[in-house]
Amino acid sequence: MIMASYKMKEDLFRHITAKEFISLDVDKYTIVDLREPDEVVTGRIGGSINIPFSVFYSELDRISKEKPVIVYCRTGEWSEEIADILTDRGYDVINLDGGYQAYRECMKIHEEAENKAQENRTETILIDARNLKCPGPVVKVADLLRKKPTGTKAIVKATEEAFYSDIRAWCECTGNHLDSINIENGIITAEITKGNFTESSFDITKHNEKTFIVFSGELDKTIAAFIMANGAAAMGRNVTMFFTFWGLNVLRKPEKTKVKKNLTERLFGLMMPKGTKKLGLSRMNMGGMGADMIRSVMKNKGIRSLEELIDDAISHGVRLVACQMSMDIMGLRREELIDGIELGGVTTFLASCERADMSLFI
Repeated sequence: MIMASYKMKEDLFRHITAKEFISLDVDKYTIVDLREPDEVVTGRIGGSINIPFSVFYSELDRISKEKPVIVYCRTGEWSEEIADILTDRGYDVINLDGGYQAYRECMKIHEEAENKAQENRTETILIDARNLKCPGPVVKVADLLRKKPTGTKAIVKATEEAFYSDIRAWCECTGNHLDSINIENGIITAEITKGNFTESSFDITKHNEKTFIVFSGELDKTIAAFIMANGAAAMGRNVTMFFTFWGLNVLRKPEKTKVKKNLTERLFGLMMPKGTKKLGLSRMNMGGMGADMIRSVMKNKGIRSLEELIDDAISHGVRLVACQMSMDIMGLRREELIDGIELGGVTTFLASCERADMSLFI
């Protein structure tokens, strides 16, 4: 039944305004668009069937009498004539006053009101990423926005110059919208609206995982690997890090673990660094002094240590895989590795590569 708010006129059929129409459950009505095809291409009411006025009589049998019929044309004049004809033939007819033109104007006002109401409901959060170093600022933004609803506003302040470029790239890859960004007195302020990942300019149907082979086991190279892995995780990508040969030393526990080994395996264990604190640099190691200097500089500049980067990676779902074959060669046991590690072989690694668009050998 049509609502009582419909205006009754001298016509035998009923009338409805555009404002009343947009609140209807249109599934309960048959909606007929009487405009010509060249007018329909500019827009139409969803769910309507197009029966042009010029061929209406020959197409009349397409209209069912099972539901009330709402007719509209461009301005509402032609549809009144058709409403008269349909009423005479026993249809329950309603004319959309003002036609599609009135409907479009009403929808514009309605959408603007909805958008304004949404803005009033939108939460705005402040993210202080000052003094954090790469990938810290982007990781913090990703963590705080991850569980927020679409439309959430974020105002981010950072001091690392690279953030100016990084946050642009992050928004582009994750479907979030960078509303504005500026630098003043050394502080970068970015305003972001959380979007939908499916709105990203990247084709998310393609393989876009990231895979890293950590082979060298040197401090500087391992730090670089985990910085990139954490950055990829912050972009919502699945990341696999495959540790083989000397890279396995990164995963060793620093404390002594009682496991049964033969002489060769024990010698390997004694000669290899036990855990991240014992890793040397690939250049200017200077008997371990270089590694200590790098760690000191990182701490003074607020850069997260390798140990913290590893914890971040595990907590963000980065997959750490130890090569079983390399462990067997070097005499390492599962009990000697840190928690959060899985064992795998070449097939595990190659499978992750096939899902990835980038594989790095470090």
